[in-house]
Amino acid sequence: MKARRHTPEQVIRKLREADRLLAEGKEVGEVCRHLEVSEPTYHRWRNQFGGMKADDVKRLKELERENVRLKRIVADQALNIDALEEVARGNW
Repeated sequence: MKARRHTPEQVIRKLREADRLLAEGKEVGEVCRHLEVSEPTYHRWRNQFGGMKADDVKRLKELERENVRLKRIVADQALNIDALEEVARGNW
């Protein structure tokens, strides 16, 4: 089976479908086959996105991207500070 990437909105949609199928009495294995995902993927999605709405997931992804950007800025500043301290000590 070819690996696919699902958008967060698609994941939320598939989890809702899974909830509906499970409520009808289907087993997790059957639901996963219907959704065309593996059981580990289903459980990972359930842990990561369970109970979220599509808007919540969009906001989460935005915050994660912003967090990565801010961490990069902090790392660059730390490198600049180290370089300036090295120059100030005269060890060049």
